[in-house]
Amino acid sequence: MNVFENLKSLKSDMQRNGWIIDSFLFKYKNQNFVVLIKLYEESARKPEYALLKLEFLRNGKFSDSLDVPANSAGLLIDTKELRAYFNIEYSENLGDLLRQFNANLATFIPDTINEHKSISEIEAISNSLSKSDSDDPQKVYCYPVKRNSLKANGSFGERSIFNDNKARILREELYNKLNCKNEKHLSFCFSKFPKHEKTDEIIIYNWTNNRKVK
Repeated sequence: MNVFENLKSLKSDMQRNGWIIDSFLFKYKNQNFVVLIKLYEESARKPEYALLKLEFLRNGKFSDSLDVPANSAGLLIDTKELRAYFNIEYSENLGDLLRQFNANLATFIPDTINEHKSISEIEAISNSLSKSDSDDPQKVYCYPVKRNSLKANGSFGERSIFNDNKARILREELYNKLNCKNEKHLSFCFSKFPKHEKTDEIIIYNWTNNRKVK
């Protein structure tokens, strides 16, 4: 069995449930990390043999990160780069050390979506999704939802997978109340100012009234 066999079943679970990103916590040599699991978009350039991408974020300093393509057999990264990030000293038995590193990492990788995320994981996921959607990562306070504009063919545009997942991670109850699993044409708007945030009830009330007016 491959060392990262869990990545196969995790990827399948993410695709089945509409997630493009997930996370887990990882500890190595008294260093704590949030690890983001990211699926490649269809249009994205994917390294040969890569199954998905892992992004290691040093807890408390998310700017200190390392992107690593991975598959069930291992991490697709230069050994020197991996050693530098994780402070793995050179040794004559370096191969054994790297195998130990992979074996240790494998014990942290879930085989299904992580339903109980820490505050750090939620923050890291929200930041990543905002950047992928060309939005400000500080915008985490939801205030309205809106119907996407009409396309040339007369149908409404669909919200991006990044906006979808951000709403699910930050406002899950609102997402479910609006039946967004089936309603693909609503997008969630976020502000970076806490005072702009609205309750589920107000957002739904305003959305319902706006629909009546139109």
